[in-house]
Amino acid sequence: MKEALANLVSSGGMALAAAGGLAALGIGAWGVYRFLKRRPTAAELERRRRNDLHVRGKMGDANLLEFHDHMVFYSYAIGGVEYSACQDLVDLQPLLPPDLWSTIGPASMKYDPRNPANSIVLCEQWSGLRSAHRVE
Repeated sequence: MKEALANLVSSGGMALAAAGGLAALGIGAWGVYRFLKRRPTAAELERRRRNDLHVRGKMGDANLLEFHDHMVFYSYAIGGVEYSACQDLVDLQPLLPPDLWSTIGPASMKYDPRNPANSIVLCEQWSGLRSAHRVE
Protein backbone atom coordinates (compact mmCIF):
# COMPACT_ATOMS: atom_id res chain seq x y z
CA MET A 1 0.00 0.00 0.00
CA LYS A 2 2.84 2.38 0.93
CA GLU A 3 4.58 1.59 -2.34
CA ALA A 4 1.44 2.37 -4.36
CA LEU A 5 1.00 5.70 -2.54
CA ALA A 6 4.66 6.59 -3.01
CA ASN A 7 4.37 5.67 -6.70
CA LEU A 8 1.26 7.89 -7.08
CA VAL A 9 2.94 10.88 -5.40
CA SER A 10 6.19 10.53 -7.35
CA SER A 11 4.45 10.20 -10.72
CA GLY A 12 2.43 13.42 -10.30
CA GLY A 13 -0.82 11.54 -9.81
CA MET A 14 -1.54 13.48 -6.65
CA ALA A 15 -1.44 16.76 -8.52
CA LEU A 16 -3.78 15.29 -11.14
CA ALA A 17 -6.20 14.09 -8.44
CA ALA A 18 -6.13 17.53 -6.77
CA ALA A 19 -6.78 19.25 -10.11
CA GLY A 20 -9.70 16.91 -10.78
CA GLY A 21 -11.14 17.61 -7.34
CA LEU A 22 -10.86 21.37 -7.86
CA ALA A 23 -12.51 21.08 -11.26
CA ALA A 24 -15.40 19.09 -9.76
CA LEU A 25 -15.76 21.63 -6.96
CA GLY A 26 -15.78 24.50 -9.47
CA ILE A 27 -18.42 22.83 -11.63
CA GLY A 28 -20.55 22.17 -8.54
CA ALA A 29 -20.27 25.79 -7.39
CA TRP A 30 -21.18 27.02 -10.88
CA GLY A 31 -24.25 24.73 -10.88
CA VAL A 32 -25.43 26.05 -7.52
CA TYR A 33 -24.91 29.63 -8.69
CA ARG A 34 -26.96 29.02 -11.86
CA PHE A 35 -29.74 27.36 -9.86
CA LEU A 36 -29.98 30.24 -7.39
CA LYS A 37 -29.73 32.88 -10.09
CA ARG A 38 -32.66 31.44 -12.06
CA ARG A 39 -34.98 31.26 -9.06
CA PRO A 40 -37.70 33.91 -9.36
CA THR A 41 -37.81 36.64 -6.76
CA ALA A 42 -40.71 37.02 -4.34
CA ALA A 43 -41.99 39.99 -6.37
CA GLU A 44 -41.90 37.92 -9.57
CA LEU A 45 -43.80 35.05 -7.90
CA GLU A 46 -46.45 37.51 -6.67
CA ARG A 47 -46.76 39.05 -10.17
CA ARG A 48 -47.25 35.55 -11.64
CA ARG A 49 -49.91 34.75 -9.00
CA ARG A 50 -51.82 37.95 -9.83
CA ASN A 51 -51.60 37.24 -13.56
CA ASP A 52 -52.80 33.66 -13.08
CA LEU A 53 -55.80 34.86 -11.06
CA HIS A 54 -56.56 37.47 -13.70
CA VAL A 55 -56.52 34.88 -16.50
CA ARG A 56 -58.11 31.87 -14.75
CA GLY A 57 -59.94 33.37 -11.76
CA LYS A 58 -63.64 33.79 -11.25
CA MET A 59 -65.03 37.21 -10.54
CA GLY A 60 -66.97 38.02 -7.40
CA ASP A 61 -68.08 40.89 -5.19
CA ALA A 62 -66.00 42.16 -2.30
CA ASN A 63 -66.19 44.90 0.28
CA LEU A 64 -63.06 47.03 0.69
CA LEU A 65 -62.58 47.69 4.38
CA GLU A 66 -59.46 49.85 4.62
CA PHE A 67 -56.10 50.85 3.21
CA HIS A 68 -53.08 50.74 5.49
CA ASP A 69 -49.60 51.56 4.18
CA HIS A 70 -49.44 49.64 0.89
CA MET A 71 -52.07 47.07 1.85
CA VAL A 72 -55.75 46.87 1.01
CA PHE A 73 -58.00 44.86 3.34
CA TYR A 74 -61.22 43.40 2.00
CA SER A 75 -63.82 40.73 2.67
CA TYR A 76 -65.98 38.56 0.44
CA ALA A 77 -68.19 35.47 0.53
CA ILE A 78 -67.95 32.41 -1.72
CA GLY A 79 -70.40 29.54 -1.33
CA GLY A 80 -71.62 30.80 2.03
CA VAL A 81 -68.09 31.05 3.46
CA GLU A 82 -66.86 34.48 4.54
CA TYR A 83 -63.25 35.37 3.72
CA SER A 84 -61.14 38.27 4.94
CA ALA A 85 -58.05 39.02 2.90
CA CYS A 86 -55.44 41.64 2.19
CA GLN A 87 -53.31 42.39 -0.84
CA ASP A 88 -49.95 44.13 -0.96
CA LEU A 89 -50.14 46.93 -3.53
CA VAL A 90 -46.55 48.19 -3.31
CA ASP A 91 -45.75 47.06 -6.90
CA LEU A 92 -49.06 48.45 -8.19
CA GLN A 93 -48.78 52.04 -6.93
CA PRO A 94 -48.94 53.63 -10.42
CA LEU A 95 -52.29 51.90 -11.02
CA LEU A 96 -53.97 53.22 -7.87
CA PRO A 97 -56.37 56.17 -7.98
CA PRO A 98 -55.12 59.37 -6.31
CA ASP A 99 -57.77 59.23 -3.58
CA LEU A 100 -57.72 55.65 -2.28
CA TRP A 101 -60.35 56.31 0.36
CA SER A 102 -62.94 57.01 -2.34
CA THR A 103 -62.74 53.32 -3.30
CA ILE A 104 -63.74 52.04 0.16
CA GLY A 105 -66.94 50.02 -0.11
CA PRO A 106 -68.13 47.67 -2.85
CA ALA A 107 -65.50 46.32 -5.24
CA SER A 108 -64.91 43.43 -7.60
CA MET A 109 -62.40 40.69 -6.95
CA LYS A 110 -61.05 37.63 -8.70
CA TYR A 111 -60.42 34.36 -6.90
CA ASP A 112 -59.15 30.86 -7.60
CA PRO A 113 -62.16 28.49 -7.78
CA ARG A 114 -59.98 25.64 -6.43
CA ASN A 115 -58.77 27.81 -3.52
CA PRO A 116 -61.22 30.67 -2.85
CA ALA A 117 -58.92 32.17 -0.21
CA ASN A 118 -56.50 33.07 -3.06
CA SER A 119 -57.87 36.36 -4.38
CA ILE A 120 -56.97 39.80 -5.73
CA VAL A 121 -58.68 43.16 -6.19
CA LEU A 122 -56.01 44.66 -8.46
CA CYS A 123 -53.39 43.46 -10.92
CA GLU A 124 -51.42 44.90 -13.82
CA GLN A 125 -54.16 44.16 -16.39
CA TRP A 126 -57.34 44.54 -14.32
CA SER A 127 -58.79 46.55 -11.46
CA GLY A 128 -61.74 45.73 -9.25
CA LEU A 129 -61.57 49.10 -7.50
CA ARG A 130 -64.60 51.31 -7.94
CA SER A 131 -64.40 55.04 -7.39
CA ALA A 132 -67.22 56.83 -5.63
CA HIS A 133 -68.39 59.71 -7.81
CA ARG A 134 -69.75 62.79 -6.10
CA VAL A 135 -72.80 64.36 -7.60
CA GLU A 136 -72.82 68.14 -7.22
